[in-house]
Amino acid sequence: MALENSDIQNKLTETFGENVFNFQQEKDIFSFEIKSDKNTAVILFLKNDPTLRFHFLTDLCGIHYPDNDENHQFAVVYHLHNWYENKRIKIKAYLNETPSIKTISNIFLSSNWMERETWDFYGIDFIGHPQLKRILNMDEMISHPMRKEFPMEDSGRTDKDDRFFGRTTTNS
Repeated sequence: MALENSDIQNKLTETFGENVFNFQQEKDIFSFEIKSDKNTAVILFLKNDPTLRFHFLTDLCGIHYPDNDENHQFAVVYHLHNWYENKRIKIKAYLNETPSIKTISNIFLSSNWMERETWDFYGIDFIGHPQLKRILNMDEMISHPMRKEFPMEDSGRTDKDDRFFGRTTTNS
């Protein structure tokens, strides 16, 4: 018997109630939101439930929404895959302006790198992570470059000529 979206939704709402919500089909991925303080419980349930069997973490990433209210400034998105049924799901947890969420590196070892990368670029603190430090940027950086407040260009650069980037003033 194929794993249906309604089966996933029913099991989750039965177990977690109002902590899981906004279920919807987005193209070929069933998605929903969770309260951020329930991330480890929900993900562990999805992995260990004998019917659901979401044993593979495909991706974990951060998003910055600077125009949202203060409790929805950041989000962590998890993509899980059930290989038995070839079923994929997306889980989103919104965070406030000082973002932190519990690590899932004890549930999926592969999340170690992904959480470090998300911290490096977005500044999202993964509580309990065994080694949360920069992974791609320089250790000396004091900012998180994927945040929307980070400038897209270095205004101090002298090696650029705006003419090559289509930013010239009117022709004389």
